[in-house]
Amino acid sequence: MNDIPFDPYQRACPSRTVLDRVTDRWTVLVVGALEAGPLRFTELAHRVDGVSQKMLTQTLRGLERDGLVTRTVHAEVPPRVEYHLTDAGRGMLEPIHAIERWTLAHADAVLTARAEYDTVHAAS
Repeated sequence: MNDIPFDPYQRACPSRTVLDRVTDRWTVLVVGALEAGPLRFTELAHRVDGVSQKMLTQTLRGLERDGLVTRTVHAEVPPRVEYHLTDAGRGMLEPIHAIERWTLAHADAVLTARAEYDTVHAAS
């Protein structure tokens, strides 16, 4: 599609929009939630605690548009809609797991550093 190599460090590079998608908090959590298999909207909303209906809808539409999630409507009454990862979406799981491991391993240190920073800078 593009003969010019992507360089996300350049402001006009279209790869920045992809980077925005894959590093978005809700994207990471929705893709992680779908790892175990297809889920319905309400199941996803319960699994990704704190996401609003509007934000979950926007995230799922964006993921579907970007080819990371597939939306399947089952011909039932009432209709049943499920979301599942595409191959590209499953390809995000390894880096997501790495970020999750790093976050869990370093959360205490980061929170401590924040508290220390805030204490020092609150006086200024």
